[in-house]
Amino acid sequence: MKPDKKFINTILPITDKMFRLAASITGNKQDAEDVVQDTMLKVWQKREEWNAIVNFEGYCLRSVRNIALDKISLKDNQLESIPDFFDPPMESQTDPLEIEEQLEAIEKILSNLPEKQRTVFQLRDVEGLSYKEIEQIMNISEEQVKVNLFRVRQKIKKLLKS
Repeated sequence: MKPDKKFINTILPITDKMFRLAASITGNKQDAEDVVQDTMLKVWQKREEWNAIVNFEGYCLRSVRNIALDKISLKDNQLESIPDFFDPPMESQTDPLEIEEQLEAIEKILSNLPEKQRTVFQLRDVEGLSYKEIEQIMNISEEQVKVNLFRVRQKIKKLLKS
């Protein structure tokens, strides 16, 4: 497949996922857009190496993570909150006000977590990636992925009950 077709068919469809990951790391819509744009440029510039890449989605998401971390370390600032532009929860029997309060509480909890835990949570529970995919993206063992995810979920559960 020619690079331009591969780019259109393989990489463009995951830009929303790339954006959500970037936003969860940077905490800022504008920075997230910049990260995605920088990632797309980086991927395009490495098009000669595409035949060696087995998992384009994993490659792109790892690039997003690395670029986002570089961006926030350059700014030398702390994340203040998880962006509020994620998809709303599915309809349920629960009162909409109660759902909003729970989401705000979860956002506050997540904003105080270490980047690694926040990213694992984003990739697994928001994006639905497998443990193996997260392992490849974050360059940590599958066991570390599971441990970080467990800790995040326990922390959310504990703090929501209090």
